[in-house]
Amino acid sequence: MTDAQSISKVTEIINDSRIGMVTTINEEGALVSRPLAVQEVKDDGDMWFFTGLGTSQVAHVRADSRVNVAFGKNTEWVSVAGIGEVVTDRAKIHELWNQAVEAWFPDGPDTPEVCLLRVDSDSAEYWTSPGGTAATVLQWVKAKVTNSRMSVGESGTVEL
Repeated sequence: MTDAQSISKVTEIINDSRIGMVTTINEEGALVSRPLAVQEVKDDGDMWFFTGLGTSQVAHVRADSRVNVAFGKNTEWVSVAGIGEVVTDRAKIHELWNQAVEAWFPDGPDTPEVCLLRVDSDSAEYWTSPGGTAATVLQWVKAKVTNSRMSVGESGTVEL
């Protein structure tokens, strides 16, 4: 795949998944993950998430901006490494606001606690297994019977 095709594949997997496991580094240096719904994915892989100013992910990103976001759906997965930034720009919050976010912030986009987590993506690694679960199982059986290494799709790493 070309870099453009790989980047397109990464954004496609993210858009199809919608929920990413956002991993940050806590005060002790341990990795901490939590699910967040991606609000927007740019063509270069940069992502936007809604969160609250009092959350652990905001505290972690302010102390150490390195993040990873992993997405998976059915037989496709992507892991994106990047730099997180806490954004409190009300215009951007209003731009990305939608009804789903109101479940967490019922007072609307001007709630003082509301902020955005922007991930400036540096690189991504993706895996796909064409043909779905049945094809994956078939490849597993074939590998066991022939005592060979399983091969079920494509993978790649792309700089974003």
